[in-house]
Amino acid sequence: MDQEGPCLVVACDGSDQSLKAVKLAARLAEATGQPLKLLAIYPYAKSSSLVVAGVERGTIDAERARYGREVFDSAIPALGGLIDSPEEILLNGDPAHEILEYMHAHPDAHMVLGRRGYSMVRSLLLGSVSEKVVRHATGPVTVVGG
Repeated sequence: MDQEGPCLVVACDGSDQSLKAVKLAARLAEATGQPLKLLAIYPYAKSSSLVVAGVERGTIDAERARYGREVFDSAIPALGGLIDSPEEILLNGDPAHEILEYMHAHPDAHMVLGRRGYSMVRSLLLGSVSEKVVRHATGPVTVVGG
């Protein structure tokens, strides 16, 4: 396990909800003096569909890097100038699973994420990343409503 000390980690995907989470995380980081990390997850379904389509590994890696850059670039303005050069972490897989694995490996991390705002029925039937993370988290989680 990585024992690097307390930090705030905000899950980003470029959505309006994740940008609200970035804004809140930046304010929390500034108020507490904790480092802020941006976490993006390239969905496993995207890379799987590219593999099935016969796309070369180098092309998949480039697509993953492009996705990460777009997500991180969209988050920077939401920081409001409060945080300079946050660490950027790009993972690959199921978003809820990857967030939970990250939290397990970094027990001092406080995760901040947006809620998609699905209807109650859809959330109950399908679940959501934020609900899965809150249900199984090993550390503090702040969910920002949309």
